[in-house]
Amino acid sequence: MRIARALTAAALLLGAAASPAVADASPSASPSGDSAAPTSAGTSFRTAAEIEQGQQATASASTGDYLYWQFPADAGQRPTVKATVKLPSSSRSGTQTWQLDVYDGLRRRQACQYGAQTRTAAQGAASVDLACTLRTVRAWSETWADDPLPGTYYVRLTAVGLGTADLGLPVNAEVRVDSKDIGGSAAVDGSLGQPLVPGIARKSSDSASDAPTLSSLKPDTSGWWSDRWLWTAIGGVLAALAGIGGYALTRGSGRPSRVPPGV
Repeated sequence: MRIARALTAAALLLGAAASPAVADASPSASPSGDSAAPTSAGTSFRTAAEIEQGQQATASASTGDYLYWQFPADAGQRPTVKATVKLPSSSRSGTQTWQLDVYDGLRRRQACQYGAQTRTAAQGAASVDLACTLRTVRAWSETWADDPLPGTYYVRLTAVGLGTADLGLPVNAEVRVDSKDIGGSAAVDGSLGQPLVPGIARKSSDSASDAPTLSSLKPDTSGWWSDRWLWTAIGGVLAALAGIGGYALTRGSGRPSRVPPGV
């Protein structure tokens, strides 16, 4: 009975301790809507249109153009970029292949965990949908790694498989970025001194030329606390409970199963 009470009390404590961490895994809130979503896209990294997470940006362009947007992402977030290209209903000579690429503040192409990053639209298709879910943004990283880091991210949308007769046909594009807050499971001890390509991520007046390079990415250990401490404590308690439960199951009644004759 004592062991059962101890297990019950420990389970209640675990539930109370894990509730903040579970709350961190909920999708991030959408912006308040104070700024209007852009209705045009840039044609290069330097002219990329700025969007906030939760906004749906639109743009009118010609087939063959490179369309660029930029958005901010913070540590612990897992951004998902979705794009829809509305194709002309007629005049297309064949299929079209569209591709969605995401780059970080150092203009390194980021891999997609999942999502249809490249899709081919049939000749009669009215639209094509693309998506890219990035890896979780880390607070800091080793200089040799290509992990996603806090700061500005660039979205590039373009047609990569296109017939010459289809160049210049009008298209309409829609782009939206949403993030899921991963929380303590992705926490690290340390952070960057400033985000990659500051300005859009922190709304500062610094120019993009002041962005840190790979050689300057060093951890900031001034803040020692992170959610990882909570998950480590939970793991320790679970290990202790497993030990108690195993002992309770294997110790038996304390008596030999058979009593020798004549005893």
